Amino acid sequence: MAYPGYGGMGGGATAGMSEQEQQMVKWMKHGSESCLTKSIMAGAMGGLLGGAFGLFMSSMAYDTPLSAQGQQITSLPVREQLKRGLKDMGSRSWSSAKNFAMIGGIYSGVECTIEGFRAKSDLQNSAMAGCITGAGLAYKAGPQAALFGCGGFAAFSTAIDAYMRMPESD
Repeated sequence: MAYPGYGGMGGGATAGMSEQEQQMVKWMKHGSESCLTKSIMAGAMGGLLGGAFGLFMSSMAYDTPLSAQGQQITSLPVREQLKRGLKDMGSRSWSSAKNFAMIGGIYSGVECTIEGFRAKSDLQNSAMAGCITGAGLAYKAGPQAALFGCGGFAAFSTAIDAYMRMPESD
């Protein structure tokens, strides 16, 4: 089976490559288009974004404990204050990174699976994937929370996808 631009008749991007190299290009193309790969990449990017976001938000937090084991944190040496502050920032950043990675991976996998079943790429995929992801993340809190999670995440993901699909105006 010849893919346009990936060997076969007409050359394209794989012109001059051996059969083994053309096969490797074909496998890489299929691998990069798989739902598993897309989910892993979205999870990794979500984790990076969440870590940066968590680091920023924790550095701006004013809700750190004012006492540590019965003594005011301001009465501790500066080195100990920094140690505790950085440890708190690190744990908050890690928590945010895990949450963003999970949401990105789940959403991306669900959307890719829906797109594969429907065989088209449109806003309805985003809405359905957002609904499933939002409901799935909120189901432990009960059916009402799952319903609100479905609606909220569907609206948000559809709005973002609609914005990303807008033609550029130069």
